[in-house]
Amino acid sequence: DSTRLILHSKAQPTVMDLARKTGGVEELELEDVLMTGYGEIICAESGGPEPGVGCAGRGVIPAINFLEKNGAYQGLKDYVFYDVLGDV
Repeated sequence: DSTRLILHSKAQPTVMDLARKTGGVEELELEDVLMTGYGEIICAESGGPEPGVGCAGRGVIPAINFLEKNGAYQGLKDYVFYDVLGDV
C-alpha cells in the first residue's frame, strides 16, 4: 500500500501474492512485480504471508532476496526506500 500515491492507482500486486499464485518466487520475473509511477519511480510491494499465518517480516525477506537475485537494484541512480511495519 506504500506505492499507491506514486502509482496513482489501487494497490499493486505484491511479490508474495504473485508467488502464491505461481508456485514460488522462482517462477516470477522482475516485470511481474515492478511498476513505474510518478517521476519514473520504480515500485515493488513485498506483501506478507496469508493472514493469521505469521508476521509480515516473513514476506519482506523473500521479496528483497528476489529483487537482489534478479538485478532489480542494478543501474539505479538514486535511492532505495523501504516502508516496513514496526513489528518487523
